[in-house]
Amino acid sequence: MSGALENIRIIDLSRVLAGPYCTMILGDLGAEVIKVESPDSGDETRKWGPPFQDDVSAYYLTANRNKKAITLNLKEEEGREVIKRLVQDSDVIINNFKTGTMERFGLGYETLAGINPGIVYCSITGFGETGPDRYLPGYDFIIQGMSGLMSITGTAESGPQKTGVAITDVLTGMYACIGIQSALLERNRSGIGQKVDIALYDAAVSALVNVGSSYLMSGNIPTGLGNAHANIVPYQTFKTADSEMVIAVGNDHQFTTLCEVLKIPQYAQDIRFRNNPDRVKQRDVLIPLLQTAFLQESTEYWYEACRKKNIPAGPIQNIQEVEQDKQLQARNMFITYDHPTIGQIKMIGSPLKLSRTPVTIRHHPPNPGEHNDEILQPLYEKMTHKGEN
Repeated sequence: MSGALENIRIIDLSRVLAGPYCTMILGDLGAEVIKVESPDSGDETRKWGPPFQDDVSAYYLTANRNKKAITLNLKEEEGREVIKRLVQDSDVIINNFKTGTMERFGLGYETLAGINPGIVYCSITGFGETGPDRYLPGYDFIIQGMSGLMSITGTAESGPQKTGVAITDVLTGMYACIGIQSALLERNRSGIGQKVDIALYDAAVSALVNVGSSYLMSGNIPTGLGNAHANIVPYQTFKTADSEMVIAVGNDHQFTTLCEVLKIPQYAQDIRFRNNPDRVKQRDVLIPLLQTAFLQESTEYWYEACRKKNIPAGPIQNIQEVEQDKQLQARNMFITYDHPTIGQIKMIGSPLKLSRTPVTIRHHPPNPGEHNDEILQPLYEKMTHKGEN
C-alpha cells in the first residue's frame, strides 16, 4: 500500500527537533524526505548524548527515520545551486535557520518560488519572520519561559517548571505539518505554493488554551497548580497506600460515582461539593477529605475500582512501564527496526493510524551523507552536461 503523501518530495534543511520532527511525520506518511546537512557539522543532535549506540545518539534517532541524507555546503555557490536544482522537482522545502539566513544564501521564498511556483516553503524560527524580535534565536527552554507555560507549571513551593520534554519544539513541528499539508491541499486548487511562517513562540502561546482564555476573560493572572486543574475539581494526583495515581473527574455524575467508590457517598450530597464550580471554590476543603480516603487502598485497587465504574483514572507510570503497557503494544507504539550499521534499534511508533494508507517505516535514520551518490550524482551530471552545452 502506498503512503498518504506518496509522490510528495521534501527538502529538509532543518536540524535538532521541531523541523526534523515535522519532516519525520511527513516521511512516515509516505513523503520522500531529503535531509540536507553541512559536511562539517551536520545535525547537532547526532552528538547529543549519551546514550549512544555505536556513536549514534538516541536523540538523533528519535526524529529522523524515513529520510535520505545528503551533505551540502550552503556557504558555497555549488551547494546553493544544488538546492535550486532540487527545488525544481520538489514540493516542499523546510528550514529552521534564523530569520534572514535563507535570503542571505540566495534561497529565500521569492527566489525559490521563481524557480518552482508550486513550492511550499516552510520557515521555522524562534519568534517568526515579522515583529521586533524576528532576528532573535529561539530555543525550546527559552520559549517555555517566555510564553507563560513555565509560569503555570509547578507549584508555589517548586517555582516555575519546564515540561519533561521539549514540548514547544514538538508542538511547533506538528503545527508545521498542519501548515505544510494545508498549503499542499490549497495548491491543488490554485496550482501555486506559498510560504508557511511558523514560530516556536506562537506555538507555545497557542498551547495555553483554556488557561490563556481564562486570563483573557477574567484578568486574573494564573499561577502554577502543580498536578491540579484550574477549572475542574477533583482533577489531580492523589497518594494511595503504596504510590500515587491520577483522577480526572470531568462532571458531577462522575464525582458522585467516585464518592461511592471511595465509600464516602455523603460528600456527593454535601451542598459545598454538589457541582463543579462549588468544588473549585471549596478545593482546599474537599481535597484533604478525598486524600484521606485514597490512602486506605493501593493504586492498583483504586485503578480497577474506578475502571469498573468508568471514572477516568490511571496510575503514574515510568517509561519502562509505558513500554510494557499492553494497550500501547496493541497499538504498535514501540517498534524495532534494523539499522545497517548499528544493528537493531528501538523506536517509538507513530500515533497516526490510517486505514487505507498506513504509516510505514521505509528508511532507517540515515548516516551523514548516506545518499549523496543516489541523489547528488544525477544532479551533478545534469549540471556538467548543461555546462558543456
